[in-house]
Amino acid sequence: QAQLVESGGGLVQAGGSLRLSCVVSGRTFSDYVVGWFRQAPGMERDFVASISRSSGYTSYADSVKGRFTISWDNAKNTTYLQMNNLKPEDTAVYYCAGDGLVRNLRAGRPRDWGQGTQVSVSS
Repeated sequence: QAQLVESGGGLVQAGGSLRLSCVVSGRTFSDYVVGWFRQAPGMERDFVASISRSSGYTSYADSVKGRFTISWDNAKNTTYLQMNNLKPEDTAVYYCAGDGLVRNLRAGRPRDWGQGTQVSVSS
């Protein structure tokens, strides 16, 4: 299995920005897809964004399109989630995840999960 370690969460005012990082190490697949999920209190864990490490293809939830950008740095084995124009409804624990199949990731069943990082947006 791979190990995923997130960082970069915090408290920000509405309209502000944060960048989350997720370092990937260990055993991954040749075509590894990494992504971000989030879970607000009392809610289900929802898909946010994903990127294919080999093709660079990205996918976003409708709620974050135009505000969030996912990227991958091969040299650092790190994925980033740049979050701009944050809203109070973006408040959640954000989890990094990875799998060899994008369908597993999008279905919320990736093999690998990070421990999560808290993002709080005040109004």
